[in-house]
Amino acid sequence: MPEATTGGARPDLLDETLAAAVRDVATVTPRGAPLQRLTHGVSIRRLTTHVDARGSVTELYDPRWGFHPEPMVFTYAFTIRPGVAKGWNLHRRHQDRYAILQGEMALILFDPRPESPTCGEICRIVLSEYDRCLVNVPENVWHADHNFGTRDVLVVNHPTIQYDHAAPDKWRLPLDTPLIPYRFPPGTQGG
Repeated sequence: MPEATTGGARPDLLDETLAAAVRDVATVTPRGAPLQRLTHGVSIRRLTTHVDARGSVTELYDPRWGFHPEPMVFTYAFTIRPGVAKGWNLHRRHQDRYAILQGEMALILFDPRPESPTCGEICRIVLSEYDRCLVNVPENVWHADHNFGTRDVLVVNHPTIQYDHAAPDKWRLPLDTPLIPYRFPPGTQGG
């Protein structure tokens, strides 16, 4: 067993290190509810995964849930490799409706809408295969998807309009834009 050494420790070392430290801020209530408010117009619906000896099944969307007033008109899937962030992007004419199937990612939202009560705010929503949900991203809200996990993220999107190949409804900013007050962790690759 290694011996503990004082290494010339000073009696004020604890105070000195604490003075340079940053204390964690609360992110959830004692009951586990998030303290951060959602971007105005965002809804989240938990998706139940049923597991048995054969495997699992998760219902991704059912209009009877009343989750979103727009009908299902188009669906696609995308992946993001570990350590990669896709975005910033914004849609002027449609909303995204994400359901994660595999992996862990942060959906980061920035609300620039002047009439919105959350204008200027950042909202970070963690999506995970361990707590699947359906979440919408309103029109005119910048968003980025960051895979902070160790394997590919697999997401199904049910946007509110069909993709227009001739005139895509997608506007982009670089990940490190000074116009959005959010910084990705060092080493994050952009996409």
